[in-house]
Amino acid sequence: MKAYSPKEYWAGLADKFYSADSAGFAPILHAGAPAWFNVCIDRLQHSAMRRALDLAEVSPRARVLDVGCGTGRWLRRYSSLGLEATGVDATPQMLRAARARGTTAPLVAGEANRLPFRDGEFDVVSDVTVIQHIPAGLQPQALLEMTRVLKTGGRLILLELIRGEDSHIFPRTPQTWLDLGASCCLCAKGWYGQEYLLPDRLFVRAAQGVTKGRETSDAAGVDSAESMSRATTLRRIYWGLRHATVPLSVWAEPVVRRLCPGGLATHGVFVFKK
Repeated sequence: MKAYSPKEYWAGLADKFYSADSAGFAPILHAGAPAWFNVCIDRLQHSAMRRALDLAEVSPRARVLDVGCGTGRWLRRYSSLGLEATGVDATPQMLRAARARGTTAPLVAGEANRLPFRDGEFDVVSDVTVIQHIPAGLQPQALLEMTRVLKTGGRLILLELIRGEDSHIFPRTPQTWLDLGASCCLCAKGWYGQEYLLPDRLFVRAAQGVTKGRETSDAAGVDSAESMSRATTLRRIYWGLRHATVPLSVWAEPVVRRLCPGGLATHGVFVFKK
C-alpha cells in the first residue's frame, strides 16, 4: 500500500473536485457530499471562526497568514474584514482554484512544516482543519513553524478534529491539542467545541451499522451492475434523510453548545498567544 502523503492527498482532491461547486467547498470540506451539506458545514465554521477572531482580539489591519488556504474561502473573508491576508498551500492546484474564485490576497506555495516566511512576520496565523491531516509525528513541526512566523504577542487560531478516525486524519483530544500548543511555548487563551450536530451524528452511526450488516449479507455475491444500482439508491436515500437530520442539528446547535461539554463536539477551536 502506498504511504499516505498530505500533499498528494490534497492534490488529488483538487484535481477531482476542482469544478464540483462554484464556492470551491468540495475539495476542502467533504468531497463527494452534496453541495447543500458543505454549505451548512461552511456556515458553522464561519461562525466559529468569527468567534475565534473576537477571542483572539485581532486588531484592524492585522497581518494574517492562512495555512493550508485551499480554495481561498478564509482569505476572501479576512480581506472583507479589513485584514491583510496571505495564503499558503502545498498544492498548486488549490492555489489556482483560489485565484479563479476571486481571491486577491497574496498566494504562496509552501508546506506547513516548512513555511516560506521570515520569523515573526504575521500578527495572526490561522489553520482550519490542516494539522489534523498531517501524521501525528509531524504535527509538532508544523505547529512550531506556525509559531515561528508569528510575532511575539501574536495569535494562533486552530480549528481541528478532536475525535474520529480515517487513513488521512490524525485527530487529538482537546487536552493534547492544548499540550501541543504549550510545547511550542504558546499560551492558550481559550478553546471551545465546534460541530456537535448530535441528531445527524446519531443517524449516521445507525446508517453505518445498517450498511455494515448489508455488506456482510451481500458478501456471497451480487453482480456488479446490480450492486452499483443498489449503492446508488441507498446513497440517494441516505442523503435524502440527512437533508432532514442536518438542518435539525444545525437548528439545535446553539442549545447543544450551551448544554454539552466541548469534548462532545467533533472539532475544537483553539486560540493561542505567542
